[in-house]
Amino acid sequence: MSAGNTSPKGYVAAASTALHDTRLRSALRMIQDRIGKGTMATWQAMPDQSLRHDAKAARLRTLDNLDIVLERLASAIRERGGHVFFAADAEEARNYCLQVAQRNNVRSVVKGKSMTSSEIGVDALLHANGIEVTETDLGEYILQLADDIPSHIIAPCIHMDRKQIAELFTRTLGIEYTEDPPTLTRAARKALREKLLNADMGITGCNLACAETGHIALVSNEGNIRMSTTMPRVHVSLMGMERVTATLREHDMLLRLLTRGAAVQNISTYVSFVGGPRQPGETDGPEEFHLVIIDNGRSRILADPRYREVLSCIRCGGCLNICPVYARIGGHSYESPYPGPIGAVVTPLLYGVNERADLCRGETLCGACKDICPVGNDLPRMLSELRHALAYGDAEWDVAPVSASERAAFRFWAWAISRRGVYDLLLGAVRLAQRPFTRNGMIRRMPFGPVARWTAGRDLVPVARTTFAQRWKQGSVPGSAQDNGPHRK
Repeated sequence: MSAGNTSPKGYVAAASTALHDTRLRSALRMIQDRIGKGTMATWQAMPDQSLRHDAKAARLRTLDNLDIVLERLASAIRERGGHVFFAADAEEARNYCLQVAQRNNVRSVVKGKSMTSSEIGVDALLHANGIEVTETDLGEYILQLADDIPSHIIAPCIHMDRKQIAELFTRTLGIEYTEDPPTLTRAARKALREKLLNADMGITGCNLACAETGHIALVSNEGNIRMSTTMPRVHVSLMGMERVTATLREHDMLLRLLTRGAAVQNISTYVSFVGGPRQPGETDGPEEFHLVIIDNGRSRILADPRYREVLSCIRCGGCLNICPVYARIGGHSYESPYPGPIGAVVTPLLYGVNERADLCRGETLCGACKDICPVGNDLPRMLSELRHALAYGDAEWDVAPVSASERAAFRFWAWAISRRGVYDLLLGAVRLAQRPFTRNGMIRRMPFGPVARWTAGRDLVPVARTTFAQRWKQGSVPGSAQDNGPHRK
């Protein structure tokens, strides 16, 4: 599903449905307990505690000089016979992929897991032109068979259990029903090997690129990416323009952080380095190599110091593995290739802040995503910036204020709390208004307004009979001037 074509109103409905899905909640709890907690323990035990800070500093330096770094990368790849195309937007990127496929008479494509390919919508265009596209990552392949979309950056089918997958394979692959994971994996491997052996073109993403050496790095634990890049005649790599490092040292730092943040691994099983087509004397590799470097709104983010930091993200999925909101609503609620806290920032910036307002307003700002992020991206700060834009408007991002009544309410509140007498009168009125709805010290249900939506899912603590300031004056707060308790000296 292309995030640009989804309705922002879907977030509330999808999240409400997910909250009642006990199977989904159990799966998300498992991945957060195992990988989320494991990643936090890894950061604490890491011998080089400066690694994350140094990596972030290197990322920001590269972003400051991104045009120069990208040109160096492109030059190095072209020198080895590769092709580099700079795509201004999603349409240019997917059309280029189609042109490459048609020029090479491609009838079948195999893909490695790539969020960027979902972002630009390349699969649908290839299908519309009679080209078969097969996902080769096991999780992505399962979702393709189910006509579903990913719900996690690293574990795309985390929302499906063994029984669902068994039923799917029986229906689509024609095997006998079994819930045995090795048997299910063998069935998928057999089907995918046939696709890989006959594919004309491979499409992958790009985990990291290195301008100094002129190569891209692809990370996996299955080996499918290695086959997708070496067996077909043509390899096309889709890269968001920020996924480049200036030096091999920066590349090394980020690769070590990526594998730890994604799967609590010192290094993944397969790390492939690709820098061009097969060279004379080499037995493996494609006849053509194409690197598509995609802007699609990233240069606009780069130009804004409030949000530039988000381009440091290395897509490890760590923020999903600790976020309390994602743990309850899952990835489908975000209706984007980029779910979780990172998606709550990136998706509005790429596809429209007003259109995707629910995403950035749905997070708790608890700060857990910043703590687990390998490069310490301050997502809570950027979420707050987006909320400010929604509240007051932002001409630079074409953001209109979401609610005039909400803005007026907060302005009235700011005026009231700066005037003691008005504030006390307001509190008195609220105390009277809440009495009919207070039972056993809690407000369990309000009949109208924003408070009704709040109490539909949780209880509300009523306004206290006396304020802290009043209690202080009365001497009922330990430590107040009128307090003559035994603790006073």
